[in-house]
Amino acid sequence: MVKPTERQKRLLKHTFIDFQQTSEVIKDPLILEKAEGLYCWDTEGKRYYDAIGGIFVAILGHRHPRVMEAMRRQMERITFAAPLHGVSDVTLDFVEKLGSVTPGNLTYVKPFSGGSESIEGAIKLARQYYKQTGHPGKYKFISVYLSYHGGTLAATAAGGGSKRKAKFEPLMGGFLKVFSPIQYRDRFPSWEEANRFCARMFEDVIVNEDPETVAGVILEPICNTGGMVTPTSEYLQIVREICTRHNVLLIFDEVLAGIARTGDMFAAQTFGVTPDVICSGKALSSGAIPIGALMAREDIADAFYGPVEDGIQFAHGHTFAGNPLACAAGIAVLDEIVEKELDKKARRLGDHLTGRLEDLRRYGVIREVRGKGVLRAVELVRDAATMEPFPPEGKLGDELKVTALQNGLIMRIDADWFAVSPPLIAEEGDIDELGDLIEKSLREALHNLGR
Repeated sequence: MVKPTERQKRLLKHTFIDFQQTSEVIKDPLILEKAEGLYCWDTEGKRYYDAIGGIFVAILGHRHPRVMEAMRRQMERITFAAPLHGVSDVTLDFVEKLGSVTPGNLTYVKPFSGGSESIEGAIKLARQYYKQTGHPGKYKFISVYLSYHGGTLAATAAGGGSKRKAKFEPLMGGFLKVFSPIQYRDRFPSWEEANRFCARMFEDVIVNEDPETVAGVILEPICNTGGMVTPTSEYLQIVREICTRHNVLLIFDEVLAGIARTGDMFAAQTFGVTPDVICSGKALSSGAIPIGALMAREDIADAFYGPVEDGIQFAHGHTFAGNPLACAAGIAVLDEIVEKELDKKARRLGDHLTGRLEDLRRYGVIREVRGKGVLRAVELVRDAATMEPFPPEGKLGDELKVTALQNGLIMRIDADWFAVSPPLIAEEGDIDELGDLIEKSLREALHNLGR
């Protein structure tokens, strides 16, 4: 990576790199200068294959021509419309466009400027909705251990990963957790049975908390920070039935999984389960500009419509929500995906990518390859024959972080798993290039660990 100048070292000490210790980053920082398509370049000219499109954002690759042109055109018209006073025409176009590709009747769209804002919006929407529909005691939310729902405080409280929330506790009350199927898989004879058991936990919690106190269930259809945990469709169907039975809103956090990545526009469609609310972000602008959106059922939105004296308008807003420039980018992304059927392409590329990842089993350290479409992850173990995990020290993922960057490859790498999600501009040859880079990096990481 880059050998930082003294100025860069000084400036690194004057900021924070997400979830990383500056004293470690400063030794060998990744300082990027430009990006195009599938690749990024650092300030010394080294090229990197960006196998996750930034942080799962550049679904069309970096600086996609259609998105760039849409933003250029919009810059000549209006780049900010105060949401406190009105709305831009392009924002309404975005509402129409996004509402046309959502599952079911989730055609009520509230744009935001990021995924965390979308989650916050959904939490507030649910609480206000129940206050206005005769259930004022409904305020609690149930989510899953290992999950991540954003960096703002309510979203952090909804998250289930201790590393990202413990330092900020005590957090807001009213956020409850159940276990992920992956935490229980070794207690059951099959993945399907583990999923059924964990799905039914939601009902146990709702009943024991009293359904009249529970407003929503917040789920990532595919759980990123748990290692791209991919449940069975039955798991989500069971949760859907439980929420319907107890008048609880089912909120899908598709900030990461959504926008054609799983083989459909939304993972909800991939799994065949329609929630009451979907939260989106990341890939919605292909990383060109911050954007997010909340999509809700029409009848939920109806609870916020009426005479002004009733005071039932949604009491929530953000300065940059529905920003015209961001909405122009969002429309361009959706048009490109729909017109070129890139959701279907994600299935084809995903099959090819999975084949390349499955080939890595010959190294004896792969427990599972999982995911949907181009959103894929590989779980690492010390011995695939016995499923023995790595010890606390010397985990393969930690070494893979080093070798991948040395080989010009950017992936999402944890201690025991790694994930990739190549942009939908990729072709089979690009997937093969990615597969070769992953294999080279894995082989070198194993060598460095004496394997």
